[in-house]
Amino acid sequence: MDGSPCPLDKEFSDRIAVLLAPPTPQSIQEYYDKLIEATNCHGLRIKYSNKHGKGVYANSEFKEGELILKDQMLVAAQHSSNKVDCLVCSYCFRFIGSIELQIGRKLYLQGLGLSTKKECDYQTFSHSSNGFCQNEMEEAEGNFFMNESDNTGSSSSKNLKADPLPEDLLLSLMNGDLSLPYTRQFALPPVIACPGGCEEEHYCSNLCADSDWESFHSLLCTGQNTERSRRASLFKFIEHANSTNDIFILAAKVISYTILKCRKLKRSHTTEIGKQPSLDKTDEFSFSLLMEAWKPISMGFKKRWWDCIALPDDVDSGDEESFRMQIRDLAFTSLKLLKEAIFDDECAPLFSLEIYGHIIGMFELNNLDLVVASPVEDYFIYIDDLPCKEKHEAETVARPFLDALGDEYAVCCQGTAFFPLQSCMNHSCCPNAKAFKRDEDRDGHAVIVALRPISIGEEITISYIDEDLPYDERQVQLADYGFRCRCARCLQEQS
Repeated sequence: MDGSPCPLDKEFSDRIAVLLAPPTPQSIQEYYDKLIEATNCHGLRIKYSNKHGKGVYANSEFKEGELILKDQMLVAAQHSSNKVDCLVCSYCFRFIGSIELQIGRKLYLQGLGLSTKKECDYQTFSHSSNGFCQNEMEEAEGNFFMNESDNTGSSSSKNLKADPLPEDLLLSLMNGDLSLPYTRQFALPPVIACPGGCEEEHYCSNLCADSDWESFHSLLCTGQNTERSRRASLFKFIEHANSTNDIFILAAKVISYTILKCRKLKRSHTTEIGKQPSLDKTDEFSFSLLMEAWKPISMGFKKRWWDCIALPDDVDSGDEESFRMQIRDLAFTSLKLLKEAIFDDECAPLFSLEIYGHIIGMFELNNLDLVVASPVEDYFIYIDDLPCKEKHEAETVARPFLDALGDEYAVCCQGTAFFPLQSCMNHSCCPNAKAFKRDEDRDGHAVIVALRPISIGEEITISYIDEDLPYDERQVQLADYGFRCRCARCLQEQS
């Protein structure tokens, strides 16, 4: 493959090499020891070996069904197409608003011809915690576009629906003028607007809004408070990501996270020392802060995106180099758009194609699903389980909405996330743990429970795929992750 088309790769080659250098085993151990201490996951320990890399091991015994880990996301994003079906907090991914808002909003957007298979544009319709107004609804019609391709893998709503409900009825449902029976028992957090005034991000609390702003969103906000030319550049970047691959949104969040953390470290250092470093030391000082801010990301990446992405079935092996070149060029187009929007001189190496490719590759190889169950499903199940009289009365009101929603009436929140601890868990086709959300788990954090008793010192493993598949099919799917499984089960079945 030819040399990089990005001039920053050559200009900052030395610093890029330092940023991409594998962390030492000692630095890996120190980082995860501090992370486990900060998250109170004292029942776990991360160990590193040259043979298997990182692995998660039990520091205490776990019983079958016991919670092993609840891991907070380092960076995550809801699939753009999934935003049609689910209104969630942009930071913790809890469902927000009300059952009525969730149902009415989805039906309204479906009335515009949108479904889970239709991509959501960068300027999502706006609303406040007090509900929707008519001019906001009119704006929504111009702020969505149709896109038949779906790069997210999200499931789609089936077409088993009744005739559309009247628009004024849906508006009453969304605005709170119409209440459904028993929804008070499924109360959701209020909708909190973006601090920067954009219409894309919404939150469940001021804490989540502020946390997202400080960690990512202040650089990526398309609100009116953002400088006009930068805002236009952000729109172009987000539109490109939504129409090609929303993995670029995650990469942008990683770069924003690193820049903002670097700035925070610089402010903290200046406050403690009381002065800026001398001019001849400024450049060296800035890079040392960038290295510190980059550390959480350095623990996750392995390969560039275009090197590790699996070759699609419809691409002949003879065309592999051309395919990977096209993927690289797609990433470069995205990078150029992002650079126009949020470039930072002191963090310039982050905008090299080499760094960008490794960030995207981190999600390709550590692609962990973000899933949050919909409370709408729980609501309709509750109605169905009521005693006959109460059920009949409730269904008289709720049934038209359920029929209009169709067979998949409660699509869950879906996205992609990077979880610092869960991403260290190795695969096994006979795992001793699994990702499993309990009834009380209503946010996007990863939840891992034990499938069987786990002893102290035993490695905790999960399955990256459906472990019930035959041996050959499992190996084919695991090849997408860049390895061939040699767990006890696979060795036995192979022989």
